[in-house]
Amino acid sequence: MGRAFLAVVARDLRLAGRIGGSGALSLVFFLMIVALVPFGLGPDLNLLARIGPGILWIAAVLATLIGLDRLFQADEEDGSLDLLSGAPAPLELLVLAKVTAHWLTTGLPLALATPLFGLLVALSPTGMAATSLTLLVGTPALTFIGAVGAALTASIRRGGLILAVVVLPLMVPTLIFGVSAADAALVGTVPFTTPLAILAALSLTAGVVGTLAAAAALRWGE
Repeated sequence: MGRAFLAVVARDLRLAGRIGGSGALSLVFFLMIVALVPFGLGPDLNLLARIGPGILWIAAVLATLIGLDRLFQADEEDGSLDLLSGAPAPLELLVLAKVTAHWLTTGLPLALATPLFGLLVALSPTGMAATSLTLLVGTPALTFIGAVGAALTASIRRGGLILAVVVLPLMVPTLIFGVSAADAALVGTVPFTTPLAILAALSLTAGVVGTLAAAAALRWGE
């Protein structure tokens, strides 16, 4: 089973590297949102620094949606999904592998790029580090939640809008605790570890529930 998991992860990473697409688009979209917000708010650096974590998190949530509609749809179109469903390994394991590969090409780059993009919203080094850490911990939850919507819309052409409507409300708790954790590191009203631990719990829960739900949705769509 471990070999099957690694094989699917490696396959999707190779495809992402060969085709490009969602990972690079997510980063560009992330940058565009973060770069445009200061123009709308004006040159108040104190205001930007205060709401910077929220800006970065909202941008990350929206950027995560880029390419999610193709997570299973491409395999549905070329017949690979039927092969995965009929493989000896459990479908849940293969779904976990695909979602992991997707996070490695989208969520992880967003978290790693946050310190650089934090300069655009006048974040302090502490704020950059805290926001980057919260995104590193929280973006898996966003990806697994999105995977459920991707599985539900795998057989629907141009299902990106439906996917966004389905998954965005479910991403709100992750957004709230992600911003709360980053703010805690900056303001210090509550211990940083408290919302961070809740954020980690959300990611773990989303990893389990999202994998099972996405696999069930794919079986239901057959």
